[in-house]
Amino acid sequence: MTGLTHLDADGAARMVDVSAKAVTAREAVASGRIDMSGDAAAAIAQGLVKKGDVLAVARVAGIMAAKRTADLIPLCHPIALSAVTVDFDLDESGVTATATARTAGQTGVEMEALTAASIALLTVYDMAKALDKAMVIGNVRLIAKTGGKSGDWHAA
Repeated sequence: MTGLTHLDADGAARMVDVSAKAVTAREAVASGRIDMSGDAAAAIAQGLVKKGDVLAVARVAGIMAAKRTADLIPLCHPIALSAVTVDFDLDESGVTATATARTAGQTGVEMEALTAASIALLTVYDMAKALDKAMVIGNVRLIAKTGGKSGDWHAA
């Protein structure tokens, strides 16, 4: 089972020991999109969704989710986050969420950024589902990460 970092020599799941890793500044950016009807997008843009300000609630949900990533994903390290931001680009056919997570630590924040983007999009769905049950969430992915032993990475 060599080479698989989340398995021990007997093949049992384990949390990776990061205690020997250097503390470095780390950042990850992730994004995703929810496609929807023009009417739903217009209602969000005009503040006409009955549940309230969709993007404000989704932003808070994404930030809260990033802080709870280790509770949601087995073997993910709890991380003291320095900052989390969730930004939105709303157009006539949907919303793109972009989440950025930062820390100074011994392991990266990719999972926190991906979790923030995902939960922000799920919250948009929840807030607007009365307007469009056919919304589609997709293309959730890592855009960039900096810091750590493996260095910087940017999506092509």
